[in-house]
Amino acid sequence: MADSKIQKALGNPVVRSFIAFSVFRAFYGAGILLVTYFLSTSAEAPWPVSVGFLVFSMVFSRWIFKRIKGRKNSAEQPEPGE
Repeated sequence: MADSKIQKALGNPVVRSFIAFSVFRAFYGAGILLVTYFLSTSAEAPWPVSVGFLVFSMVFSRWIFKRIKGRKNSAEQPEPGE
């Protein structure tokens, strides 16, 4: 019974998209935090550079995810002749 509920939930496109986005943000976010830490400590950049980088990364990550999601959705759709 529990397996069917989990499989049913994982079959839902909203749940699958949420899981994919969460995994993407976890890895991307860790990388962004490392770069921001480097900018604020080792590079001796002023704090507005770090803030600007974080703002840019928010916009850039949404753009990347939309491209990934769009490519995945187009690959799942069957060809018109099928």
